[in-house]
Amino acid sequence: MAIKAYSKKKDGNKKLSTNFRVKEFACTDGSDPVFVDSDLVTILQKVRGHFGVAVTITSAYRTPGKNKAVGGETYSQHLYGRAADIKVKGVSPKKVAAYAEKLLPKSGGIGIYATFTHIDVRATKSRWNG
Repeated sequence: MAIKAYSKKKDGNKKLSTNFRVKEFACTDGSDPVFVDSDLVTILQKVRGHFGVAVTITSAYRTPGKNKAVGGETYSQHLYGRAADIKVKGVSPKKVAAYAEKLLPKSGGIGIYATFTHIDVRATKSRWNG
């Protein structure tokens, strides 16, 4: 795992991969620091390539205040820049999770929710339905 710190203001448009930029991982509370695990970027890029359609990150890095406000887990992977909640255009969260399972068979967190899929790159394996 390689978690890197960026500045939304300074690095916002910096490309982390073919289809993702720093600003997409920023906390929605408007704070400047953005923490992103490069392994997460790799997984999300593979999801984008596999389905061949836009992947929208609805929540990635969260500050402790934002995480508490949205009812996130105390030690949420979002706090460390290791998680993203995503929507893949025209693809069900269940299908996205099934593909993520192929990418993370022995590790990572995959959560299936009504409108999005949670993917994280934790060392242990965790699966759930939201």
